[in-house]
Formats: sequence, structure tokens, C-alpha cells
Amino acid sequence: MDKAGPQIGGKIRRLRRQKHVSQADLANALGISASYLNLLEHNRRNITVPLLFKLAGHFGIEPGELVESDEGQLVGDLMELFGDDIFADSDLTNHEIRDLAFSNPNAARAILRLFDKYQETKGGVATQASDQQSAVGYHMATEAISDFIQENANHFPALEAAAERVRHDIDQAADNFEYGMKAYLANVFGIECKLASLPHGVAQRFDENISRLFISDVLAPETALFAVAHRLALLSAEHEINRIIDQSTLPEEGDAPLLARNVLASYFSAALVMPYEPFLRACREFRYDVERISRRFGASFEQVCHRMTTLQRPGAQGIPMHLVRTDIAGNISKRFSLSGIHIPRHSGACPRWNIYSAFLQPEKVNIQISQMPDGESYFCIAKSIAKGGYRHNAPRRHLSIGLGCHISHAKEMIYADGIDLKDQSQLVPIGVGCRICPRLECGQRAHPPADHRFHLDSSQKLENLYAKMR
Repeated sequence: MDKAGPQIGGKIRRLRRQKHVSQADLANALGISASYLNLLEHNRRNITVPLLFKLAGHFGIEPGELVESDEGQLVGDLMELFGDDIFADSDLTNHEIRDLAFSNPNAARAILRLFDKYQETKGGVATQASDQQSAVGYHMATEAISDFIQENANHFPALEAAAERVRHDIDQAADNFEYGMKAYLANVFGIECKLASLPHGVAQRFDENISRLFISDVLAPETALFAVAHRLALLSAEHEINRIIDQSTLPEEGDAPLLARNVLASYFSAALVMPYEPFLRACREFRYDVERISRRFGASFEQVCHRMTTLQRPGAQGIPMHLVRTDIAGNISKRFSLSGIHIPRHSGACPRWNIYSAFLQPEKVNIQISQMPDGESYFCIAKSIAKGGYRHNAPRRHLSIGLGCHISHAKEMIYADGIDLKDQSQLVPIGVGCRICPRLECGQRAHPPADHRFHLDSSQKLENLYAKMR
């Protein structure tokens, strides 16, 4: 019998959990045993073509969507991991690393968690050695949340449904969304919203004793709106949020559950302010013009970009996108990829990427066709933004937001108008990080590749010590 080659166990498991279906119930619907489904989910059996179509029909997606590789980010993370200096003498090949990711994804993720712990421990030792008590070591909980978002394709149907119910009630009661949301808080939960002069850095404060939510009076309107929506999320979607966390693979101890609750409340907030169907229609009508859509929904550039990455409802999907946020020092604080591009897990990204050059042209949308070492090209936009500074002499945070898709989807975005996407001279070669990038000719190297050594020629001096390797 014909078989479909890709190992898609992780995607089957994720879709089943999203639908809150047990293995036994799904197996019964497909006409197979629960034990066989378990083997499929752990990539210990190849899936037959008829069963592939049954699964696609059950989940309401196209068969092609199901066989798309679910381990691409995992492969990239492993490549980055094994590019570290401690593996310099291991002589692992790319083929061996890919084989590990696809044949034993659970073991591969366990290795990633172990390496994360190593990074955290190494950071703690460095902090103690330098006696810098204010320095913070590598935080495993933040990476656990990033993995959690990636595993769920940044789409949570239960939160979408909850947000739609609340939004329907708000729209039925008031013509103005902001007024209606505050009235909903008051009528349903007995909470009054008030503007207040809060300490620097505090966006909102909830006083449970008097059932009053104080919103900082210096926030931008879209930020203040999200602050109210976030509190509403914690109240009206508490059951859905707790259930998602309980069914996840997140660590039960430490900060992960608390961070996950905050992230999921923010997801609900975005779904409430930018409802799925109207937002998807706007994306298609305005061809993913972020600033135009920001006007439509009264949201910020970053909020709209983030919402665009969540459009993964079966049968009503947006462009598969990636999102990355970095500060001016290169610290990546948000990363998610459905486009296929790999975003570094531990190290800073490539300086050739337009997410960094965007800092040189504040408030302007920078466009780039980025080509990774594997030859795949991506259409990327980036814009630097500033947060804070609402008081005299108050410090501002400078961030850059990167959004993009595979080059095959570029024409669906307004930013590609007037650009010859087939012009090879438009391509900007980028990598994931210097230690795993094979481009030896790059003059912007900060480190040599982990598996190479350089040779100094006394007769000449290169502009970059690592640009020529042997």
C-alpha cells in the first residue's frame, strides 16, 4: 500500500490535543486501534495515504497541510545547539542531526532542554564569577514558553471561541468597543475602570478590595485598551487558560505556568480586540498592510504583527508567518516561525537581517528578501519602534519587530509591490548565527564556524579576521 513519507506524529498529536480529543476517541473515529495511533504519534509507523486523508478530513484541513514538516524548527534548534564549541570535536553531520529530529523528536527535545539547563547554569556561574548580582542567567521558562507557542502553531481555538463569545456580548450592548468592554467588566464582574497616575513602568493595577482596575494615564490608547482586555481575559477565560496549561507539556514547577498564563491572556486580548474573521478579511483586503490594519482595529504595529501569526484556523488560514522581536543589543525577546525560517534559540541573529538595520531608519518599514544557507528565501519586513518615554526625561525602550513569510507567499503582501522577487541581485544572504553559518566569505562574522579553524597569513591583513577560513 502507498505510504506518505513525512513523519507527522508531532502534528497529529498537537491537532488532537487542540481539539481536546483522546487517543481512544480519535482512533475509533479513524477505524484503527489506540495502540497503532500511539505509534503514529511517536513516528514509529509510517502513515498510509488513505489514513492521511481520513486524518485531514477529521481535522478539517488539507492533506498537504498535514504532511508539512512539523520538525523544521527543531532541526534548526539542534543545528544551533551542536554548533556550540563544546561539540567542536564531535564531528556530527547535518544528516545525523536531521535524522535525530525526525526519528526521535522527543529525545531531541530532551537534549534541547538539557542544553538549555547547561546554558542557564553557565550563565549563573559567570554571574557569580563576575560578582554582578544584577545580571540574569539564561531563563529556561522563557524558552519553554517559546516552544509551547511553536508546538501549538500560535493558535488556540478555545481562546478564539471564548473571545468571540465575549466580543459578541460587548458588540450587542454598545456601539463603541472600548466603552462596551469597560461596561462588560462592570456589569459582569463588578469591576470599575479608572485612569490613574501609576508608578513608572506599571501599566495597570487591580485593587481587589474595592473591585477597581486602574489604568496608567500615560499609556498610548492601543496599549491602554489591551491592558483592560488583559484583565478581562484573566476573568472571562480563566477556565480555558488553565485547561490549556494543564494539557500542555510545560514544566509544572518554576515560572513557566505563570508566564504561560500571561501569554495566553495576551492571546485572548488580541482575539478580543481583533476578532478572527474580521481581522482575516482585513488582512486579505489590505494585503497585510500592517499600518492600515492598525488603523482599522485601533491596535499597535506590534500587536497587529503578532495577531497575523495566529491565523491558523483550519479552512480559514492566513499566510504562514514568522515573527521576531529584538532590542538594540540583539537580545531576542519574541520568536515564532511558521514560514520555515529559523530564528536563533540562544545566540543573536545574523547582522545582515533587516531586523537590525531597521534601527538605522526609525519608524520606517524596511523590506528584505532574505536567503538562508539552505537556499530557501523569505520575504521579510522590519520596523523599529520605541516604547515608554511618556514623562519628561523618562527612558525609552527601542525594539525592532520583524515579520515575514516564505518567498512563495510574498505577492500576497502589499510590501512586495514593485519588487522583482525573481531578481537574484535582490537576495541578501543571511544565516542563523555565525557559529553554524557556512558562509566563509561574510565580512560581518563575529565568530568562526564551530567546525572550522582559521589560518593567519602574515603577508596580508583581512578586514575581518574570520572572513577567510581554511
